[in-house]
Amino acid sequence: MDQRNSAEVLKHLEKQNETLMETYRVMSHDLHKLQVEEEMLMRKLYELMTAEGLIKKKKEDDEPNRALTITSHEN
Repeated sequence: MDQRNSAEVLKHLEKQNETLMETYRVMSHDLHKLQVEEEMLMRKLYELMTAEGLIKKKKEDDEPNRALTITSHEN
């Protein structure tokens, strides 16, 4: 391969590398935005399900466990 072709190939590869890195940055940014949106939606779903009574509140769930723990320690 002559030197002129080598220089053209190198220039082409550098341009491809820049394009790929920019694509990677854009996709990473989009992924982060989607993850944040998913977290917000899951919190809203949890709030809605809690308000509708489909999920018991954590305080209610802990009370029976606490009673079982206390009775098991008394033995």
